[in-house]
Amino acid sequence: MPGAEHLRVLTGPGPRRGITLSTDNLQTEAALEDVVAADLITDDERVADPQTTFADLGVLPEITQALDAVGITHPFPIQTMSIPIALAGTDMIGQARTGTGKTLAFGVSLLQRITVDNESGVAPQALVVAPTRELALQVSKDLEVASKIRRARVLTVYGGVGYEPQLDALAAGVDVVVGTPGRLLDLVNRRALDLRHIKVLVLDEADEMLDLGFLPDVERILSHTPDSRQTLLFSATMPSAIASLARTHLTQPVNIRAEHHDESQTVPLTTQFVYQAHDLDKPEIIGRVLQADEVEKVIVFCRTKRAAQRIADDLVDRGFNAAPIHGDLRQEAREKALKKFREGKVRVLVATDVAARGIDVSGVSHVINHESPDDDKTYVHRIGRTGRAGATGVAITLVDWADLTRWKVINKTLGLDFDEPVETYSTSAHLYTDLGIAEGTRGRIKDAEPAPRKERSREEGTERPREQRPKRNRNRRRTRNGEVLAEGEQQAEAAEPAGESQSEAQGDGEQKPRRRRRRSRGRGRGEGGGQATAESPAESPASED
Repeated sequence: MPGAEHLRVLTGPGPRRGITLSTDNLQTEAALEDVVAADLITDDERVADPQTTFADLGVLPEITQALDAVGITHPFPIQTMSIPIALAGTDMIGQARTGTGKTLAFGVSLLQRITVDNESGVAPQALVVAPTRELALQVSKDLEVASKIRRARVLTVYGGVGYEPQLDALAAGVDVVVGTPGRLLDLVNRRALDLRHIKVLVLDEADEMLDLGFLPDVERILSHTPDSRQTLLFSATMPSAIASLARTHLTQPVNIRAEHHDESQTVPLTTQFVYQAHDLDKPEIIGRVLQADEVEKVIVFCRTKRAAQRIADDLVDRGFNAAPIHGDLRQEAREKALKKFREGKVRVLVATDVAARGIDVSGVSHVINHESPDDDKTYVHRIGRTGRAGATGVAITLVDWADLTRWKVINKTLGLDFDEPVETYSTSAHLYTDLGIAEGTRGRIKDAEPAPRKERSREEGTERPREQRPKRNRNRRRTRNGEVLAEGEQQAEAAEPAGESQSEAQGDGEQKPRRRRRRSRGRGRGEGGGQATAESPAESPASED
């Protein structure tokens, strides 16, 4: 088998023995018939083997011709290992990072195993479950490219859009359905999607579906498919919940793991820089980095949707062609921004982790982490957007002082050399040297400054107009012992000097000092009437109700 010298097979429990995979499906099936699990490890998962073609792997001519038409002639290692096993109908677990070509690893065999003719019926024969809309659209795009000559009917279903086009397509008949768990389950419950004829089921980015809470939906979707199906599970990591899912729903799966020989979890072709930067200085740093040498397309990752929108707006204000992509945007806006980014009409994409999941865009030269990622897995996924398919890339992480503890955990887990990031400002000389920024570069390419806020100007003697408030009514109701006085009594009492009472003199003729009348708020009525003169003693407590 071409490229077999790069493969190493480790069987499950018991003595380990080597298995030579053949392009002959029967030999492959015979070699794997008694294998419970296997790890196939390659030394360089991101460089295609120039000596191997898809035809060497047993792929149909109409599929190889469609791939040749778009310049895909040589398979990547994950494809070299996966396609023969998948063509044999064996269940498989593929562990590979983003950008290693895993979509075609399952897509080619999926297209080859389904029946494409006028009598294939309306029910789909293959199902691909993806965690996000963007990943589902990307998978569908790759499948459509590979099946251009074979003419397989591929339908993408996801939430956030109307049901009618999807329902009409299902009624007309499809061969492959690619969708997100929520919309797939909804269509199944509506009895619009029939999964009883599924031959191949693919769970793509299973670990991300776990993180997003989709695993219960995935379990329900699996319950509607036949037990005789072939199941292919792909995941960058293998947490316990995913391993449990595989044990329950996969039959004697072969575990294919594509990784670098040093088992590093980061991308070997990506140069990494980690700087300790102040949050207020980060926009200026990013603006200068965007003007560095060899900068093409850039993805800026943010932790929150609000931060992504704010940074995108700031970059646009600085003159950069940037666009945000996050969950608060409508699906149409997200697809439009992603399309412009692919076409090069948008140079900078500011994204959250969930929205960027599954984005497969060639030519991304730089990835910038606006802050430290939450964990090592998120860091690996983020920087995996560059350095793809054998190309080099640059990953820059800006760590604030508050994120140092989180970053040190990531650094230790991945075995990196950035335990103490260098304190960096937008004017630091090493920033210019490390990233190839020209001397004198500023973080703004747009001449116009941000519009100043309108302030009060004493020099010009102008003031902001004061609000016209309604005239206050100062008429107060007068009370005695908690009871409102009649209108005549109020007028008579108002005519008296304030604070006087009808008995201000003592019985012996001496003038009593004037006492201020005090009002009480929030007390009982008896307390208000308890302040009496000598001639009007306070009422007894029995009268206080």
